[in-house]
Amino acid sequence: MKILFIGDIVGEPGRRALKLLLPDLKQEIKPSLTLVNCENAAGGVGVTKEIGEELFKAGADILTSGNHHWSQKGIDDYTDTEKRLIRPANFPSTEKFPCPGRGYVITQDSEGNKIGVINLQGRVFMMPLDCPFQTADKIIQEIGNETRVIFIDFHAEATSEKRALGFYLDGRVSAVIGTHTHVQTADEQILENGTAYLTDAGMTGIRDSAIGVDYNLVIKRMISARPIKYHVPKHGISRLNGCVIEIDPKTGKAKSIKRINQEIET
Repeated sequence: MKILFIGDIVGEPGRRALKLLLPDLKQEIKPSLTLVNCENAAGGVGVTKEIGEELFKAGADILTSGNHHWSQKGIDDYTDTEKRLIRPANFPSTEKFPCPGRGYVITQDSEGNKIGVINLQGRVFMMPLDCPFQTADKIIQEIGNETRVIFIDFHAEATSEKRALGFYLDGRVSAVIGTHTHVQTADEQILENGTAYLTDAGMTGIRDSAIGVDYNLVIKRMISARPIKYHVPKHGISRLNGCVIEIDPKTGKAKSIKRINQEIET
């Protein structure tokens, strides 16, 4: 079985690139499940119900998210009702302040195999959420008897934290793939005990940008040290980043991982 994962969709150009490139990509790879990170899909910050439905229509089976998940109006209700959309599982949730939605899902691929998809968020240089390592332990214990195939989107800033989680879960999950930094890394590997690993899948958005937004605004902010509102360029060459992972559905072990990097005028 093959899982296709597409890195962070950034704004309208990223969504257009997905719609233009994904059909041929799926025809070529023939994945049994397609996962897409959507946390920057709405103007570079968060996702809406309308945009979520747009991404499903474009070919996404499951949407993962990250630190900007709660940025758009109405997202609480959409997160609660749309079971194909997951947010980081380690957001705190209490009886008094329950967290909407779910941090993982068990789904079936096109071949009838059950697959667990978990979304986690890092804590280094980010908001101090619940421990992603302990959260992963709890979820794996919950779903481990139901499926051996478990995919994790780890939305984190620090490469050290991503690497650490990969080694910590090696042999217990099928893949640990990083998102959030929007720059595709070249360290894909199958770890010793059979877990596919990649520090960052990259982004799907404007190529000539600073992680998806107008680089001129980023330069201005860095030089002036003043708050500057960022925005996503409307048009340009967009890059679609991601990876495809081949997994043995019986053992849950990864057999191969390959990065994806395609470009198109948007």
